[in-house]
Amino acid sequence: MRHNEIVAGREGEEMKKATYFLEIAIFLAIVFADSIGLVPISQTVFLLPFIWIALRLRKEPWSNIGFSLPVGVGKYIFLGVLAGILMEMFAVFITTPLLSGAFGVEPDYSELSEIQGNIQLLVLYLVLSWVLAAFGEEICFRGFLMKRISQMFGESQAAWLVSLVLASILFGWGHTEQGISGWVQEGLSGFLLGVLFLVSRRNLVLPIVAHGVSNSVAFVLIYLGSYPGLGTGGA
Repeated sequence: MRHNEIVAGREGEEMKKATYFLEIAIFLAIVFADSIGLVPISQTVFLLPFIWIALRLRKEPWSNIGFSLPVGVGKYIFLGVLAGILMEMFAVFITTPLLSGAFGVEPDYSELSEIQGNIQLLVLYLVLSWVLAAFGEEICFRGFLMKRISQMFGESQAAWLVSLVLASILFGWGHTEQGISGWVQEGLSGFLLGVLFLVSRRNLVLPIVAHGVSNSVAFVLIYLGSYPGLGTGGA
């Protein structure tokens, strides 16, 4: 009887890992389709419904991927604002110049140049950024993807570190339209957001706020014409 229980337990674990792998593969397929221009609007628009279905099928609450309000949420929001400002300043004044020098080209943000001097577009992009990037991408990449990758490897501390690295690489790859330096820069930003996710006990409030604030600072700088990579072709 004991042997049968052990065998059944192993088969159950193998089935779980198989479904985790399938979910990760579908996630990868959507990101890949977006990277080659097959996904309209944003990959987040397609990833979120997929994640909702995956959680529903498992009867898994959103809190299981970190989407919940923690105790002392005000502290998390304050730290998120601070982290977001520091992240964007670090990117603009340190990593972007270094990466641009290393690769010989700035990140290509030329498609955002229309925001410069246009207050209506600035407001629109800020709203979309908070919805699709701050909330959407953090739920998708830090919450769901990091959780599933860690589950594939047993949810140990090492498994979470592996998930941090792999999810960050994929997050950068999801921004290939920004060129190689933009890809790497976004990967670094994803890594920092992943670290914030882990140090906040795998709760999404801190990285969501940090991501939203970081993007907001970037868009304001773009509006003012003081952001790298706004020239045609990232020059």
